[in-house]
Amino acid sequence: MKNQSSESSASDRLSRRRFIQTGAGMAAGLAAASHRAFSAPRNLGAKDTLNLAFIGAGGRANANLGELTKLSDVRVAALCDVDANRLAACAKRFPDAKTYRDFRVMLDQEKDVDAVVVSTPDHIHAVAAMAAIRHGKHVYCEKPLTRTIHEARALAAAAREARVATQMGNQGMAFEGNRLINEWLWDGAIGSVREVHVWSDRPTHRGKLPLYWAQGIERPADTPPVPESLDWDLWLGPAPQRPYHPAYVPFKWRGWWDFGSGGLGDMGIHNIAPVFSALKLGAPVSACASSTAIFPDTVPLACLIQYEFPARGEMPPVKLHWYDGGLLPERPDELADGVALNPEDGVLFIGDKGKLLVEGWGGESPRLIPEKRMQEYRRPPKTLPRSVGHYREWVDACKTGSATRSNFDFAGPLTEAVLLGSVCVRNGGGKLCWDSAAMKITNAPKPNEFLHYTYREGWTL
Repeated sequence: MKNQSSESSASDRLSRRRFIQTGAGMAAGLAAASHRAFSAPRNLGAKDTLNLAFIGAGGRANANLGELTKLSDVRVAALCDVDANRLAACAKRFPDAKTYRDFRVMLDQEKDVDAVVVSTPDHIHAVAAMAAIRHGKHVYCEKPLTRTIHEARALAAAAREARVATQMGNQGMAFEGNRLINEWLWDGAIGSVREVHVWSDRPTHRGKLPLYWAQGIERPADTPPVPESLDWDLWLGPAPQRPYHPAYVPFKWRGWWDFGSGGLGDMGIHNIAPVFSALKLGAPVSACASSTAIFPDTVPLACLIQYEFPARGEMPPVKLHWYDGGLLPERPDELADGVALNPEDGVLFIGDKGKLLVEGWGGESPRLIPEKRMQEYRRPPKTLPRSVGHYREWVDACKTGSATRSNFDFAGPLTEAVLLGSVCVRNGGGKLCWDSAAMKITNAPKPNEFLHYTYREGWTL
C-alpha cells in the first residue's frame, strides 16, 4: 500500500481556510447555527396520516418510496428532483403529489408536509435535512448522514433542539442479527473486546473489477454540455463550482471527494454501525490510514484505516480496523478448513475469550467461531426490543415520539467517526489525533481543512 499525499489546488485550500482554521471556528459556527429559529412539528396522533415530501426521486429514493408507501398511514404529498426526467417518471407513480426542482422552494410552499425523506448525493444531505428541520419537519436521511464532520455535528444538534423524529438510512440497525450481536457481547460470549475488523468490497465487486463507481482517477478535462433535463447548478448545491461531466452523474458521484466518500462512506456506515452499538463507542481518539495512490479529487481505490477508541466504563479500549476495495483481514484460524471470509462485507470481533464473526452487511448473520462454540453457546434472553421495521420505526416516531434505532443522536457520532477515516485518507495517510470536544485534529493543522468547506453562495446550514 502506498502512503503518499497530493494537495488540493491553492484556491481550494484558501477557500477552506477562509471558512475555518481551527476547531474553535467550527464551534462558533455551531453556536451560531443553534440560535436560528426552528418551527415546531405538527402534532400527530398514532392513527393520523403522515404527509411525506421526497427530496430526490431516483436511485435510493425509489427504494425509500417503495418501502414507505407499503405503509397504509403515509401519503406522498410532494416530490423534488433536479432532473426533470427522473421527476416526471416518479410523478407518474404519484400523480397527486406536487412536484418541485428546488427543495428550498418546496419546503417554503408545502405547509402541510409533516416529514421529509432525503435521498440525494451525500453533499446535499446536510443542507436539505437542516432546511427540513428548520421548517419543523421530521427527517429520514440516507447514509452517510453528511459529507463532512462539521455537518454531522450540526445536524445532530439541530434535530435534538428541534425535537423532530429522525432516522438515517442504515437499515441493518433493524436486523435481528444486530440485536443478537449486542446481547451476546454484553453476555460475555467472547469476553472483553479489544480488536475489531470491518470490511467491504466497495467500490469493487467481490474484490474484482469492474467498479461500482470510479475511484482513483483524475478530474476530467473536457466539458460536455449539460443534459437538458438536469439543473446542474441545483445538483451542485453547496459543493464547489465545477463544470458538468457524466463522470459525476448519476451515481458516479460517490467516488469524488466533493460529493461523497467512497466505500467507507457507503458501506462503512452499514458495517461499523453494529460495532458502535454493541461496544457503545463514541468518538475515536485517533485514526491512521494507508491507501493506494492518492488523487486530489477522488477517493483511492482501496484503503486501510485503524481507529483507536478509548475505554467506556468497564469496556476496554478498542482498535477498529477498516478494509475496502477488496482488501480483507487475515482469515481467522477458527474457520473450518476450506471456508473463506465473505469477500463482500463482514465484521470480526476479537475478544479475550473467543471470536464473533458477522457475514454480510449491517450485522445480519452473526455467529461464534469455531462452529463448536456456536453449538455449545447458551444464548442469553432477548432483552432488547425487536424492531417493527426500519421505516415503520421512523413513521411511528414522527407521530408518537417513539424511539428509532438510527436517530441522529446515534447516526451523527457514527458518521463523524467514519468521516474521520476519510479525512485521514484524504490527507495522505499517517496518524491523526482527534479532539472531539474541540472538533479539531491536534497533531497536524492541514487536515482540519477537510472537516468542512466553504459553501457556494446561496447555500447554508
